[in-house]
Amino acid sequence: MSKFSRRLMLLGAAVAVLAAIGWWMIHVPAVQDAIFRRVIARTLTATRDDLLEQDSLRVLLCGTGNPLPDRDRAAACTAIFAGGTIYLVDIGSGAWKNLALWRIPAPRVAAVMLTHFHSDHIGDLGELNLETWANGRDHPLRVYGPPGVDQVVNGFEQAYSLDEGYRIAHHGAALMPAANWQMLPIAVKIDTSPGVSPCAGGSATVLEENGLKVTAFTVDHAPVAPAYGYRFDYKGRSVVVSGDTIKCANLVAVAKGADVLIHEAQSAHLVELIQQEAEQIGNARVAKIMSDIRRYHTTPLEAASEANDAGVQLLVLSHIGPPTSNLLARIAFMRGVADIRPRGVLLGYDGLLLTLPANSKDIETSTIR
Repeated sequence: MSKFSRRLMLLGAAVAVLAAIGWWMIHVPAVQDAIFRRVIARTLTATRDDLLEQDSLRVLLCGTGNPLPDRDRAAACTAIFAGGTIYLVDIGSGAWKNLALWRIPAPRVAAVMLTHFHSDHIGDLGELNLETWANGRDHPLRVYGPPGVDQVVNGFEQAYSLDEGYRIAHHGAALMPAANWQMLPIAVKIDTSPGVSPCAGGSATVLEENGLKVTAFTVDHAPVAPAYGYRFDYKGRSVVVSGDTIKCANLVAVAKGADVLIHEAQSAHLVELIQQEAEQIGNARVAKIMSDIRRYHTTPLEAASEANDAGVQLLVLSHIGPPTSNLLARIAFMRGVADIRPRGVLLGYDGLLLTLPANSKDIETSTIR
């Protein structure tokens, strides 16, 4: 046997011994507990308080999917960080789980702005309210939205009221004050002329606090009416969230000069392919639904055109449908966008973080996992 072979055998034996020792050690309770202690300590101190720094306007995509099942995307949710406070635009199913996994400072969620009341935009409202309260939120949760928001909020409060009582009984009212569990529905009313398209114009100031101004504006998601988008202005920076809509002149007008436009996008040609295949196999229900939904969303090409018309620096596509779970699907989804808008476009994803330093033109992109 050569010297090299002997050394190789000795190395293999050493690796085997070390593996055996490691396997034995992880079955020792004291070693297991020590590892868990380290993980627990790291988790408890990993809260992303840095996102609350008041030097920038920050945007985190906490849900970029639509109602079609997508393992990689929660339903609609966009988080805005400004003035040391967190504001959420919509809170669809799965969005709270993302926020919790990313260690977002839950007690600092001040308000939710609902664009409309489709289930994929409101599904986690009850979870958000209960979990931020359980994590120490010291104020009622404000929920803004179109008229009808009180019905949505009251429904969630009723559904969760028994759970609220259980938590207080278990942990005590001192730790879990009932007053802080409350949600406060605030209807934002925008005057529009009867019979006139919501895209003809209409906006209203939602709030002004901590240096932040939030403006709601009407969009067209008929038969859902009214439906809103929101603009956030903070320290010379601005972000617009479209809500669900067809191509809309009012959105372009409100988004004029904004730094970032977060715009819903549905690929009409991919949805049409689903419709055609459903018709081929005799699934009339799916075919009808796919036909219907093509009529009240914006395509990626239309969103790119709107971004150009508004003069925004960065367009981020969100509320993605159908799911883009692989490279081929993403390429097909973005087909033709570069011809309309060669630069300043991102296909959004859960965990995309945009940082807009105050009084600057910079936009920094990163990912939270």
